[in-house]
Amino acid sequence: MGPFLATVGYFLIAIIIVLIGLVIFEFLTKQYKDWDEVKNGNQAVAMSIAGKIIGICIVLSFAIYHSFTVWDTLIWGAFGMVLQMAAYILFELFTRKFSVETNLKANNTAVGIISMGVSIGLAFVIGASIT
Repeated sequence: MGPFLATVGYFLIAIIIVLIGLVIFEFLTKQYKDWDEVKNGNQAVAMSIAGKIIGICIVLSFAIYHSFTVWDTLIWGAFGMVLQMAAYILFELFTRKFSVETNLKANNTAVGIISMGVSIGLAFVIGASIT
């Protein structure tokens, strides 16, 4: 029964961390509300959110692979989520020629794709660093 309970534990932790991450990301975006934009059909914001969800889950998968307990996974998953947020903030800072948030709000799908790529790509780097 132990492996089944561990799987349920990992699953619940993943859901909680993803939800917390999405709430925090919502606070980071000042120019719009993520889910209002998705509701209105903004594909760029939807891609950015999808990248964040996938990115957090990739980090969590590495945390599960390399952790001995559910608590280790929780700690590494939360730390990875914080690094994902730092990556998002840095992405905004490094794009000096335009504002990522402004372009996402304007439904610029090219920026949405790059935002998604940044989240997913850096998730592999963050995840691989979990040992």
